[in-house]
Amino acid sequence: MKGDVKRGVWRMVHAERAALADDLARLDSGRWDTPSLCAGWTVHDVAAHLVDTARTTRIGFVAGLVRARFDFDRLNARGVERERGATPQETLERLRRVATRRTGPPAPLDTRLVEEVVHGEDIRRAVGLVHSYPREAVVRALRLQARTPESFGGAKELTARVRLSATDAGLSIGAGPEVTGPALSLLLAVSGRRVAVGELDGPGLSVLAANG
Repeated sequence: MKGDVKRGVWRMVHAERAALADDLARLDSGRWDTPSLCAGWTVHDVAAHLVDTARTTRIGFVAGLVRARFDFDRLNARGVERERGATPQETLERLRRVATRRTGPPAPLDTRLVEEVVHGEDIRRAVGLVHSYPREAVVRALRLQARTPESFGGAKELTARVRLSATDAGLSIGAGPEVTGPALSLLLAVSGRRVAVGELDGPGLSVLAANG
């Protein structure tokens, strides 16, 4: 990735972390216990996960995965346990402290955008907050998910069966019957967030809805 593009992606990541921290600061403590859109995790858990992923380094990720016996769910659960503060305020302060970090696991940089946008919506939709994401951030995240295998949380196999067309971004990915809608809704749907399926349309919707 060229240097200017890389810097641009990190600027978007940092801006989204800061924006989420500001939104979380508006919540009273009780709302942090709200179930998020990420199955099995509360809003507090997702915030802790984002702290953990922001702290992750390539070496640390590999070492942690080995300790977790190559179980990604176990790895993530341990990260949440480690970074979840005793109070929401403590976790929020941790999130603010890591907002400008530039580390990550051995994966494409755009995975940081997937994390911030999808998990940002996991939190915001659960508590009724609305946020406007940069179109480039959403499009880059959607493109990455479309070429990432399902075994790694992506939708590569799905986009071999349906074509995703973002009505607000002039973007079309995949082959097969078309699914249309906002890029953010497409990103959430292919990331396993069923709530976004109702925001989409097209002859390929039944294929997408049946996926997973």
